[in-house]
Amino acid sequence: MISTKLNIVNNAEIQKNGIMALKEALGVTGTLKFLEQFDNGGYGDYTAEKYQGGDAEPTDEEIRRMFR
Repeated sequence: MISTKLNIVNNAEIQKNGIMALKEALGVTGTLKFLEQFDNGGYGDYTAEKYQGGDAEPTDEEIRRMFR
């Protein structure tokens, strides 16, 4: 196995180089399968939960005050 040290400056570079390394090692399909393991896909019902908080929708007057 050949090891290459990368001079990485920022997170975008880390992500780019990581994806490239995965693609090289696993191929496109393998990379996608690997990354899917970290995607929880979300949970719950956002639309229903959004309105369960008991917070009333702001009135027209409250909205006007926000934008003054």
